[in-house]
Amino acid sequence: MEHLSEAAHLRAGIIRLNRRLRHERGEGSLSPNQLTVLGHLHRNGPSTPGEIAAAERQRPQSLTRVFAELEGDGLIVREASTADRRQSVLSLTEQGRRALKRDMAERDAWLAGAFASLSETERGVLALAGALMERLAEAP
Repeated sequence: MEHLSEAAHLRAGIIRLNRRLRHERGEGSLSPNQLTVLGHLHRNGPSTPGEIAAAERQRPQSLTRVFAELEGDGLIVREASTADRRQSVLSLTEQGRRALKRDMAERDAWLAGAFASLSETERGVLALAGALMERLAEAP
């Protein structure tokens, strides 16, 4: 299979960096699934639980407890859909937006500090790589 070695090398680097970024989160931070839901709502706006689960490649039942926790903490609100009253729509609250930004800021601060050890060219390559990884994440 073409590009298998490159793909394995990239995957290993992404996994290690992801572990490090998770480690850089402070005490009492949001869980990975909570971040997933809040991030989805931040990027895509109000969504049904099914839409969130499908977009994040999870089963809706897997996220039921996460939705309830976030709602209980005031980070999201649940309202009846105007299109189908049997379905609910989840929205990010201002408190949820602040919690998401605070969590991201902790990891961004560590990453910005780590960038100091890189050359300007290396930082440029990483900026390009970030955009390319976003595209890869959307690939079928």
